[in-house]
Amino acid sequence: MTKKNRNTISNIATIISIVAMFISCEGSLKDVQKINRSSFLPSGEADSINLKYTDSGRIKSVLRSKKMLDYSNIENGFTEFPQGVLVTMFDENNKTTVIQSNYAITYKKTDIIDLQGNVIITSHDGKKLETEQLYFDQKNEWFFTERHFKYSDGTGGFLQGPGVDFSKDFKIFNMQTSNGEINNVDEQQ
Repeated sequence: MTKKNRNTISNIATIISIVAMFISCEGSLKDVQKINRSSFLPSGEADSINLKYTDSGRIKSVLRSKKMLDYSNIENGFTEFPQGVLVTMFDENNKTTVIQSNYAITYKKTDIIDLQGNVIITSHDGKKLETEQLYFDQKNEWFFTERHFKYSDGTGGFLQGPGVDFSKDFKIFNMQTSNGEINNVDEQQ
């Protein structure tokens, strides 16, 4: 075999190897491009936050969390609290309602907060609601869930069942199906 034939065969083998390499990498390259399009990073991140919301110089609520991730840089922006929240809300008389959960996410467009995992709301007068997931509509100051809940009135009475919605002060309470025991019912005539 001549030197020219050997070089030609070597060149053809090199070209075939390069083409095979590009063909085998093309699928992987498309997968990597797809991952980059669907993944996103937070525009902001904070550790150990203590956020106070005020209105007309008065503190309305205090939010504490170990971690906050801000995704306001995407079309339907949201803020995530992957390590949970502890929120203290103050009414006009400075009475508190405390909300805690293992995880929370707030959606900017709808002003809905989704609380998940061991959600507990405790009011200043001993009322307590427990569930695994609870939504809070910030505009209407209204809580709701389709999950099982347990509500204690602070005097030994309780209600439980699937699905409930209620005002943030527990004055209006709507249940789907429930059972329980109520004490100290005021009779209105």
